[in-house]
Amino acid sequence: MEMEHEKEEEMTVTLELDDGTSVTCAIVTILTVNEQDYIALLPLDENDENKNGEVWFYRYCEDEDDVNSDPELSYIEDDDEYELVADAFDEFLDNEEFDELMPE
Repeated sequence: MEMEHEKEEEMTVTLELDDGTSVTCAIVTILTVNEQDYIALLPLDENDENKNGEVWFYRYCEDEDDVNSDPELSYIEDDDEYELVADAFDEFLDNEEFDELMPE
């Protein structure tokens, strides 16, 4: 997994998929649900766009002993756990939209 700085300070990660292909994803946010961190990723096409609105969720873990190591991502295989993360992400989006509507 590689992390890069993109235009407008957008962080991206390149994922190697099971079929051997790689996909660049924009990092939307990192959420904490039940003391576990999760990352929300927006897969991008070759034009650095996401036209279908698909978001991928993974468990997210950083090695606290080695700040230079890449974070580890792992699949969420439990449907109930996935639903909790999806609900937390929806709440995050609701808060973001509210913040955008409120003047400073």
